[in-house]
Amino acid sequence: MARRSKKYRESAAKVERRPYPLEEAIELVRETAHAAFDETVELSMRLGVNPRHADQMVRGTVVLPHGTGKSLKVLAVCEGPAQAEAEQAGADFVLSGEEATAKIQGGWLDIDAIVATPDMMRQLSKVGKILGPRGLMPNPKSGTVTADVGAAVTDIKAGKVEFRVDRTAIIHAPVGKVSFPQKNLLENTRSLIDAVQKAKPATAKGRYVHTVYLCSTMGPGIQVDLLSLDMK
Repeated sequence: MARRSKKYRESAAKVERRPYPLEEAIELVRETAHAAFDETVELSMRLGVNPRHADQMVRGTVVLPHGTGKSLKVLAVCEGPAQAEAEQAGADFVLSGEEATAKIQGGWLDIDAIVATPDMMRQLSKVGKILGPRGLMPNPKSGTVTADVGAAVTDIKAGKVEFRVDRTAIIHAPVGKVSFPQKNLLENTRSLIDAVQKAKPATAKGRYVHTVYLCSTMGPGIQVDLLSLDMK
């Protein structure tokens, strides 16, 4: 097992082996962040679902009230009047399906998100094997395949976060930066947790949320007390 750095060990020593109320957990995340860059604050939730069953998949999106602190490069794939709408909404790149496919096949992937109109998906399917593994393939469930590309681009630029339970029944998602004010991180975190709760499958039985942790990119994990989130 790789030996942790001295800074990490010093940060971890500040964390007690107990759940913290959400407000205290956020304070501790900011205190234990030690990298030279502005670390991302990440939320992890272990859920009581079985992701192997299609009817127990948990996924969705939420626009964080204070954004993620990261400026995302957005590609809008559309034609006609929709291109002007995408440009006005702040899309970094606006291309037709044929143009986008050709650039991606040529190795261009300098983007963080792709929004496409439904009629462009036939072209983008040609590069699905490239986009899929990178989490870039537009999907109707995440709102990135839509006729209203302007609104979709606006949401992503405003701090839209997509969450999806992994094979171990855990959701990982960003809620901001350690430089954010305490209040902003608190509101972002509660917004994401509320969205996950609302996405609870009807077939999920027993306790839905088992554990919640917060951490910075390079910092130790800090367990959050579920009672402070009105969870039982």
